[in-house]
Amino acid sequence: MALAATTQIIQDGARNTIIKFTGVSDGNGESAVLKVDVSALLGAPSDVRIARIDYSMYGLQVRILWDASTDVLAWLLTPEQDNEVDFMRFGGLVNNAGTGKTGDILFTTEAIPGVALASGASYSIVLEMIKQWSSPPAPGSI
Repeated sequence: MALAATTQIIQDGARNTIIKFTGVSDGNGESAVLKVDVSALLGAPSDVRIARIDYSMYGLQVRILWDASTDVLAWLLTPEQDNEVDFMRFGGLVNNAGTGKTGDILFTTEAIPGVALASGASYSIVLEMIKQWSSPPAPGSI
């Protein structure tokens, strides 16, 4: 079996995207699972900045990763917390992945250090993102 995960696009506009993710473990986790495919977003941006993360964690932690040849940790969501992290005072978390950078975002779920991942461990995460393009989109394309 596997962790039961859902994705809900709340907003996918010309500049911003908001996506909600939930997951409930059956004792298994996720390992570098694609959660944000930037090419599938409106306007097909090349990248996103993470503006804000709202999250609730129970019995696990989640690593948010920038996808690349060697994935890069964007942020670690720690267990047993309900929290909001706002990065807008400096314009958002910029994707600092190097070689093979895709612009996509992945999740890896992990047990709390020293404790096995239990059935029923769960997360709810809302990512607010700002789209970026390596070259500007054509007028009227988004």
